[in-house]
Amino acid sequence: MGFRLEGIFPAALLPLLLTMILFLGPLMQLSMDCPCDLTDGLKVVLAPRSWARCLTDMRWLRNQVIAPLTEELVFRACMLPMLAPCTGLGPAVFTCPLFFGVAHFHHIIEQLRFRQSSVGNIFLSAAFQFSYTAVFGAYTAFLFIRTGHLIGPVLCHSFCNYMGFPAVCAALEHPQRWPLLAGYALGVGLFLLLLQPLTDPKLYGSLPLCVLLERTGASETLLCS
Repeated sequence: MGFRLEGIFPAALLPLLLTMILFLGPLMQLSMDCPCDLTDGLKVVLAPRSWARCLTDMRWLRNQVIAPLTEELVFRACMLPMLAPCTGLGPAVFTCPLFFGVAHFHHIIEQLRFRQSSVGNIFLSAAFQFSYTAVFGAYTAFLFIRTGHLIGPVLCHSFCNYMGFPAVCAALEHPQRWPLLAGYALGVGLFLLLLQPLTDPKLYGSLPLCVLLERTGASETLLCS
């Protein structure tokens, strides 16, 4: 289920670094739009009072701690080991995210109840959310298999919850759109270039899910090496 000490430090740092590289454009956008400079921003982030305020905010706890931990525990740590012996790792990586995407359909009920938009727009929004949560679920399933740890997917999930979906339309209308779009393109390019090296199983020790499949007689070499 991804709870082990072997290789835990690279498993915590490298997937998060990889995800931050993918979000290079949005991070640049956030920095450009932030009224404070880097030094002041770091002081706020590192201040104990800021963390105390966050830890008493139920919405922050839900989005940054509870949801990432419980969703990754259920849809990656529990579901993948059950599906993989039956379907193989490849199909399991793309099957689990479908359940993960459907689990977010409760937002439709909330939006319909509070009449936040027209019915058509609500369902279009739900379809869009299902699509990108399914893609994200496949990515964290890939991380879980390649690192053999749960901590990487949880930290990446928390980071993505904080960042939200990249505001590409806002970037296109930004006063500094050309450097910003270059950052978006560079982030995606570096992410694709570093995806395999930074998730190399050799960095993380033995992979429990791959060992499980070997014991059941399944042959999975692509994701396990």
